[in-house]
Amino acid sequence: MLPENTEIKNYRPNAGIVLFREDGKVLLCERVENYSKRWQFPQGGIDKGETPFQAAVRELREETSVTSAKFVAALPKVLRYDFPDAVKNAHPERHNDGQEQYWHLFLFTGEDSEINLQTAEPEFRSYAWVDIEKAPDKVVEFKREIYQIVAQEFGLIIRQYLKQA
Repeated sequence: MLPENTEIKNYRPNAGIVLFREDGKVLLCERVENYSKRWQFPQGGIDKGETPFQAAVRELREETSVTSAKFVAALPKVLRYDFPDAVKNAHPERHNDGQEQYWHLFLFTGEDSEINLQTAEPEFRSYAWVDIEKAPDKVVEFKREIYQIVAQEFGLIIRQYLKQA
């Protein structure tokens, strides 16, 4: 039984993707919206009947056109963040308090020419390859804690992977 003042929150299932190259740099994308700190990793909602892994592969393709990617790892835990009121108010049709994210790590096996952000429904205006440790500083405040966890966990896996390669 929940304590009386416990708020039950509605989180949108979401797949997050970290794509890294052989030099260890990760793909960070700049959203089309005009606000500061608009960078993020590719991510998107998990459709009904879809696994988090299937959603990650689909979202990576839909948002960046990338299909040349080798799965490396997934975080073993779900990470959640709450939307600030301004975000909730901007998208009242969603009825979500935040997102629960299932994070996946992929090695990019293609060339940069494969990356095309001019998709059917563009979400990003540009991209950059950055050190994973720098990614949390480039995202909006309400996602920063999640990105710090992702950078720490996947940063270790990327370094281990590159040592073995």
